[in-house]
Amino acid sequence: MPRTRQELEHIERQNLAPYAQFSGDTRGRKYAEISPDWRTEYQRDRDRVIHSRAFRRLEYKTQVFLNGTGDHLRTRLTHTIEVAAISRNIARALKLNEDLTETIALAHDLGHSPFGHKGEAVLNRLMKGNGGFEHNRHSLRIVEEIEQKYPRFPGLNLTWEVREGLVKHYTAWDHPSKRPGFDARSSSLEAQVANLADEITYYSHDLDDGLDSGLLSEKQLTREVRLWRQAGATVEREYGRLPDECRRYFVIPLHHRFAGQRCGGHD
Repeated sequence: MPRTRQELEHIERQNLAPYAQFSGDTRGRKYAEISPDWRTEYQRDRDRVIHSRAFRRLEYKTQVFLNGTGDHLRTRLTHTIEVAAISRNIARALKLNEDLTETIALAHDLGHSPFGHKGEAVLNRLMKGNGGFEHNRHSLRIVEEIEQKYPRFPGLNLTWEVREGLVKHYTAWDHPSKRPGFDARSSSLEAQVANLADEITYYSHDLDDGLDSGLLSEKQLTREVRLWRQAGATVEREYGRLPDECRRYFVIPLHHRFAGQRCGGHD
Protein backbone atom coordinates (compact mmCIF):
# COMPACT_ATOMS: atom_id res chain seq x y z
CA MET A 1 0.00 0.00 0.00
CA PRO A 2 1.25 3.53 -0.75
CA ARG A 3 1.98 5.83 2.14
CA THR A 4 -0.93 7.96 3.24
CA ARG A 5 -0.76 11.69 3.82
CA GLN A 6 -0.91 11.04 7.57
CA GLU A 7 2.09 8.71 7.34
CA LEU A 8 4.03 11.28 5.31
CA GLU A 9 3.22 13.95 7.88
CA HIS A 10 4.41 11.62 10.64
CA ILE A 11 7.70 11.06 8.78
CA GLU A 12 8.16 14.84 8.61
CA ARG A 13 7.73 15.15 12.38
CA GLN A 14 10.23 12.36 12.94
CA ASN A 15 12.92 13.63 10.58
CA LEU A 16 12.66 17.41 10.26
CA ALA A 17 14.10 19.97 12.65
CA PRO A 18 11.72 21.63 15.12
CA TYR A 19 12.16 24.94 13.27
CA ALA A 20 10.95 23.44 9.95
CA GLN A 21 7.51 24.06 8.47
CA PHE A 22 5.39 20.92 8.92
CA SER A 23 2.81 20.30 6.23
CA GLY A 24 0.34 19.10 8.86
CA ASP A 25 0.51 22.55 10.48
CA THR A 26 -0.24 24.55 7.35
CA ARG A 27 -2.40 27.64 7.72
CA GLY A 28 -4.41 26.16 4.90
CA ARG A 29 -5.81 27.47 1.65
CA LYS A 30 -8.03 30.42 0.84
CA TYR A 31 -10.69 28.05 -0.47
CA ALA A 32 -11.35 24.93 1.59
CA GLU A 33 -10.52 21.62 -0.09
CA ILE A 34 -10.46 18.00 1.00
CA SER A 35 -6.85 17.10 1.85
CA PRO A 36 -5.05 14.71 -0.54
CA ASP A 37 -4.90 11.02 0.34
CA TRP A 38 -1.37 10.17 -0.85
CA ARG A 39 0.44 13.51 -0.81
CA THR A 40 1.11 16.18 1.75
CA GLU A 41 -0.37 19.63 1.23
CA TYR A 42 2.98 20.98 0.02
CA GLN A 43 3.44 18.08 -2.39
CA ARG A 44 0.04 18.90 -3.88
CA ASP A 45 1.16 22.52 -4.26
CA ARG A 46 4.35 21.45 -6.04
CA ASP A 47 2.39 19.38 -8.54
CA ARG A 48 -0.04 22.22 -9.18
CA VAL A 49 2.82 24.60 -9.96
CA ILE A 50 4.54 22.14 -12.32
CA HIS A 51 1.30 21.46 -14.22
CA SER A 52 0.39 25.13 -14.57
CA ARG A 53 0.50 27.02 -17.85
CA ALA A 54 2.60 29.72 -16.20
CA PHE A 55 5.32 27.18 -15.43
CA ARG A 56 5.46 26.02 -19.04
CA ARG A 57 5.70 29.62 -20.24
CA LEU A 58 9.02 29.97 -18.40
CA GLU A 59 10.65 28.08 -21.30
CA TYR A 60 10.49 31.17 -23.54
CA LYS A 61 11.19 33.80 -20.89
CA THR A 62 14.62 35.40 -20.90
CA GLN A 63 17.12 34.74 -18.14
CA VAL A 64 19.99 36.78 -19.62
CA PHE A 65 19.99 35.70 -23.26
CA LEU A 66 16.97 35.29 -25.52
CA ASN A 67 15.60 31.78 -25.98
CA GLY A 68 17.04 30.23 -29.13
CA THR A 69 20.26 32.23 -29.17
CA GLY A 70 22.27 29.24 -27.94
CA ASP A 71 21.55 25.59 -27.21
CA HIS A 72 23.32 25.71 -23.84
CA LEU A 73 22.23 29.13 -22.55
CA ARG A 74 19.76 29.22 -19.68
CA THR A 75 16.13 30.24 -19.98
CA ARG A 76 13.93 31.23 -17.07
CA LEU A 77 12.71 27.61 -17.00
CA THR A 78 16.14 25.97 -16.75
CA HIS A 79 17.11 28.61 -14.18
CA THR A 80 14.06 27.64 -12.13
CA ILE A 81 14.92 23.93 -12.30
CA GLU A 82 18.45 24.66 -11.07
CA VAL A 83 17.09 26.81 -8.22
CA ALA A 84 14.74 24.01 -7.19
CA ALA A 85 17.55 21.45 -7.11
CA ILE A 86 19.83 23.65 -5.00
CA SER A 87 16.91 24.54 -2.72
CA ARG A 88 16.18 20.89 -2.00
CA ASN A 89 19.84 20.15 -1.23
CA ILE A 90 20.11 23.03 1.24
CA ALA A 91 16.76 22.22 2.85
CA ARG A 92 17.74 18.58 3.26
CA ALA A 93 21.04 19.50 4.89
CA LEU A 94 19.27 21.84 7.34
CA LYS A 95 16.42 19.36 8.01
CA LEU A 96 13.87 21.79 6.62
CA ASN A 97 10.79 20.88 4.61
CA GLU A 98 12.14 19.98 1.16
CA ASP A 99 8.71 19.92 -0.48
CA LEU A 100 7.81 23.43 0.64
CA THR A 101 11.24 24.79 -0.29
CA GLU A 102 11.12 23.19 -3.73
CA THR A 103 7.59 24.46 -4.40
CA ILE A 104 8.54 28.04 -3.57
CA ALA A 105 11.59 27.70 -5.82
CA LEU A 106 9.53 26.33 -8.71
CA ALA A 107 7.01 29.18 -8.41
CA HIS A 108 9.34 32.06 -7.60
CA ASP A 109 9.64 33.40 -11.16
CA LEU A 110 6.18 32.59 -12.56
CA GLY A 111 5.39 36.28 -12.76
CA HIS A 112 8.56 37.39 -14.50
CA SER A 113 8.26 39.42 -17.68
CA PRO A 114 9.26 37.81 -21.01
CA PHE A 115 12.43 39.91 -21.35
CA GLY A 116 14.07 39.79 -17.94
CA HIS A 117 14.41 42.77 -15.63
CA LYS A 118 14.57 45.22 -18.54
CA GLY A 119 11.15 44.00 -19.62
CA GLU A 120 9.91 44.41 -16.07
CA ALA A 121 11.14 48.01 -15.98
CA VAL A 122 9.38 48.81 -19.28
CA LEU A 123 6.12 47.18 -18.14
CA ASN A 124 6.31 49.05 -14.84
CA ARG A 125 6.66 52.33 -16.72
CA LEU A 126 3.80 51.52 -19.10
CA MET A 127 1.56 50.44 -16.21
CA LYS A 128 2.42 53.37 -13.96
CA GLY A 129 -1.11 54.70 -13.96
CA ASN A 130 -2.52 51.28 -13.05
CA GLY A 131 -0.37 50.26 -10.12
CA GLY A 132 2.79 49.47 -12.06
CA PHE A 133 4.28 46.03 -12.62
CA GLU A 134 6.46 44.02 -10.23
CA HIS A 135 7.20 40.36 -10.93
CA ASN A 136 6.71 39.04 -7.39
CA ARG A 137 3.30 40.66 -7.13
CA HIS A 138 2.50 39.18 -10.51
CA SER A 139 3.64 35.72 -9.35
CA LEU A 140 1.06 35.96 -6.57
CA ARG A 141 -1.55 37.20 -9.03
CA ILE A 142 -0.90 34.21 -11.28
CA VAL A 143 -1.27 31.58 -8.56
CA GLU A 144 -4.19 33.37 -6.89
CA GLU A 145 -6.23 34.59 -9.87
CA ILE A 146 -4.95 34.10 -13.42
CA GLU A 147 -4.54 30.31 -13.62
CA GLN A 148 -7.98 28.84 -14.34
CA LYS A 149 -7.91 25.07 -13.94
CA TYR A 150 -10.32 24.29 -11.15
CA PRO A 151 -14.12 24.72 -11.15
CA ARG A 152 -14.58 25.90 -7.56
CA PHE A 153 -11.94 28.63 -7.26
CA PRO A 154 -9.67 30.92 -9.28
CA GLY A 155 -5.92 30.37 -9.38
CA LEU A 156 -4.13 27.33 -7.96
CA ASN A 157 -5.37 27.76 -4.37
CA LEU A 158 -1.91 27.12 -2.93
CA THR A 159 -1.24 26.94 0.80
CA TRP A 160 -0.52 30.10 2.76
CA GLU A 161 3.11 29.07 3.29
CA VAL A 162 3.86 28.77 -0.43
CA ARG A 163 2.22 32.11 -1.21
CA GLU A 164 4.08 33.70 1.68
CA GLY A 165 7.30 32.30 0.23
CA LEU A 166 6.70 34.20 -3.00
CA VAL A 167 6.88 37.45 -1.00
CA LYS A 168 10.61 36.92 -0.72
CA HIS A 169 12.35 40.25 -1.34
CA TYR A 170 12.31 43.30 0.88
CA THR A 171 13.89 46.07 -1.14
CA ALA A 172 12.63 49.26 -2.72
CA TRP A 173 12.47 47.62 -6.16
CA ASP A 174 11.26 44.15 -5.15
CA HIS A 175 8.51 44.41 -2.54
CA PRO A 176 5.04 42.97 -3.20
CA SER A 177 2.23 44.92 -1.55
CA LYS A 178 1.04 43.54 1.75
CA ARG A 179 -2.68 42.94 2.23
CA PRO A 180 -4.99 42.46 5.21
CA GLY A 181 -4.63 38.89 6.37
CA PHE A 182 -1.47 38.38 4.35
CA ASP A 183 1.26 40.30 6.14
CA ALA A 184 4.39 38.24 5.49
CA ARG A 185 6.63 40.00 7.99
CA SER A 186 9.00 37.11 8.68
CA SER A 187 9.66 34.61 5.90
CA SER A 188 9.93 30.93 6.78
CA LEU A 189 13.37 29.38 6.68
CA GLU A 190 12.21 27.41 3.65
CA ALA A 191 11.39 30.67 1.83
CA GLN A 192 14.75 32.13 2.82
CA VAL A 193 16.53 29.02 1.49
CA ALA A 194 14.70 29.31 -1.85
CA ASN A 195 15.72 32.96 -2.06
CA LEU A 196 19.36 32.13 -1.26
CA ALA A 197 19.35 29.30 -3.81
CA ASP A 198 18.07 31.75 -6.42
CA GLU A 199 21.05 34.04 -5.77
CA ILE A 200 23.57 31.16 -5.78
CA THR A 201 22.13 29.92 -9.07
CA TYR A 202 22.03 33.12 -11.07
CA TYR A 203 25.39 34.40 -9.84
CA SER A 204 26.93 31.18 -11.13
CA HIS A 205 25.06 30.45 -14.33
CA ASP A 206 24.89 34.07 -15.53
CA LEU A 207 28.69 34.08 -15.45
CA ASP A 208 28.82 30.70 -17.18
CA ASP A 209 26.41 31.89 -19.89
CA GLY A 210 28.38 35.09 -20.35
CA LEU A 211 31.50 33.04 -21.02
CA ASP A 212 29.69 30.51 -23.21
CA SER A 213 28.20 33.29 -25.35
CA GLY A 214 31.50 35.10 -25.79
CA LEU A 215 30.19 38.23 -24.08
CA LEU A 216 32.87 37.63 -21.44
CA SER A 217 36.23 35.91 -21.78
CA GLU A 218 38.37 34.09 -19.26
CA LYS A 219 41.33 36.24 -20.31
CA GLN A 220 39.35 39.34 -19.42
CA LEU A 221 38.30 37.92 -16.05
CA THR A 222 41.83 36.71 -15.29
CA ARG A 223 43.19 40.16 -16.08
CA GLU A 224 40.56 42.21 -14.21
CA VAL A 225 39.18 40.06 -11.36
CA ARG A 226 41.60 38.91 -8.68
CA LEU A 227 39.21 36.32 -7.22
CA TRP A 228 38.85 34.71 -10.65
CA ARG A 229 42.66 34.49 -10.93
CA GLN A 230 42.83 32.96 -7.47
CA ALA A 231 40.13 30.38 -8.25
CA GLY A 232 41.67 29.52 -11.62
CA ALA A 233 45.09 29.00 -10.09
CA THR A 234 43.62 26.76 -7.39
CA VAL A 235 41.81 24.58 -9.93
CA GLU A 236 44.89 24.28 -12.16
CA ARG A 237 47.08 23.43 -9.18
CA GLU A 238 44.71 20.64 -8.13
CA TYR A 239 43.61 19.22 -11.51
CA GLY A 240 46.14 20.47 -14.06
CA ARG A 241 45.01 21.94 -17.37
CA LEU A 242 41.38 21.07 -18.11
CA PRO A 243 39.11 21.54 -21.16
CA ASP A 244 37.24 24.88 -21.12
CA GLU A 245 33.83 23.58 -20.03
CA CYS A 246 35.26 21.37 -17.30
CA ARG A 247 37.56 24.13 -16.01
CA ARG A 248 34.75 26.68 -15.77
CA TYR A 249 32.56 24.12 -14.01
CA PHE A 250 35.06 24.12 -11.14
CA VAL A 251 36.34 27.71 -11.30
CA ILE A 252 32.95 29.46 -11.15
CA PRO A 253 31.70 27.98 -7.84
CA LEU A 254 35.17 28.34 -6.32
CA HIS A 255 35.21 32.00 -7.40
CA HIS A 256 31.93 32.58 -5.59
CA ARG A 257 33.16 30.73 -2.52
CA PHE A 258 36.18 33.03 -2.32
CA ALA A 259 33.86 36.01 -2.74
CA GLY A 260 31.71 34.75 0.14
CA GLN A 261 34.76 34.42 2.34
CA ARG A 262 35.36 38.11 1.71
CA CYS A 263 31.87 38.89 3.08
CA GLY A 264 30.38 39.47 -0.32
CA GLY A 265 32.87 42.16 -1.31
CA HIS A 266 33.41 42.90 -5.00
CA ASP A 267 36.86 42.74 -6.56
